Amino acid sequence: MSVDTAGVDARFVGLTSPTSPRAGHGSNPCQGLYWTPSGARPKVALIASHYNVDFAEHYLAPWFARAGFGFLGWNTRFRGAEDLFILEHALIDIGVGVRWLGEQSGVETVVILGNSGGGSLMGAYQGEAIRPTLADGLSGHGRDALSNLSKAELYISLNAHKGRPEVLTDWMDASVVDERDPTLTDETLNPFNPANGPPYSGEFIVRYRAAQRARNQRITEWVKSELARVNAAGLPDTLFPMFRTWGDLRCIDPGIDPSERPTPGCYRGHPAQANKTPGIGRANSLRTWLSMWSLETSKCQGEMHLSKFDLPSLVVQSTADMGVFPSDARSIFAAIASQDKTLQLVPGAHYFEDSEANRRNVADLMIDWLRARL
Repeated sequence: MSVDTAGVDARFVGLTSPTSPRAGHGSNPCQGLYWTPSGARPKVALIASHYNVDFAEHYLAPWFARAGFGFLGWNTRFRGAEDLFILEHALIDIGVGVRWLGEQSGVETVVILGNSGGGSLMGAYQGEAIRPTLADGLSGHGRDALSNLSKAELYISLNAHKGRPEVLTDWMDASVVDERDPTLTDETLNPFNPANGPPYSGEFIVRYRAAQRARNQRITEWVKSELARVNAAGLPDTLFPMFRTWGDLRCIDPGIDPSERPTPGCYRGHPAQANKTPGIGRANSLRTWLSMWSLETSKCQGEMHLSKFDLPSLVVQSTADMGVFPSDARSIFAAIASQDKTLQLVPGAHYFEDSEANRRNVADLMIDWLRARL
């Protein structure tokens, strides 16, 4: 789908971070595009970032700019480097962008946009800005930066996953029996074994979900042991692969968490085929697993941060999304502690790439919601 940029300016922004200097070859760790109406300096701006996806050219940026807002499509040092992600440093990098909006661009009101996987990341940013809990894990400039993040005034969750560990676990193929050998399967748990469904029985769903959580925990236990082993040998960290992460039963059985999504289907096509290819979390450092993906240790889980919220919040969920489901949006909405909060279900796919009309509809909805609160 083409993007109309008429009447819109896009300015490149590259900045250093308190915990990451400019690289010797010239690139800055924090980079993005600041979209504005041509020749204007908006007083209200949105900022959107993701764990690893490049949001500089976010599809909504021109829509908000034409409506009179600024839009900073912002990337942390971990864009394209998900295998090295550490939450504390990502939040510091987002803080660099928020501070730039207020101190360099004349913005007086900042709106956090948490889109897709970026929902829990931006929620974690705002939660830390409201009440810091992670700074003790750092020292020096990093600790100071994480303890003094600038708060936003409004929050929008758009087709957002509940959290990084939650979405990975929900998508895991629970029938994996050996992380070192992706060919081995427990057929009694294989979601693509016709003997198991679809449709899947309530008993199978309960057993499958428990096995997904158990798989996540097995990896966590191995990671902790392996990290201790390599640290004892003088290595700070190492990488490991992960396979078969397109096994969410909701992508196969439309009767689970019903919506208007095409089924069977996921973001990579048919789940049975996608599950054989590299997917979410396909490579990690040991420390990244503990920081991002582990149900036991990760702080990239939405509820713990959304429960701190005291700002107006809008949760928007599209009804044909193949990877975020109605129950996910309702969980996010329930977790937000704000008194002023709204949940809206709208037609469309995950990024509304299916229809220009659906993209226009969701942009107008968010713009109207913002204007009613400014």
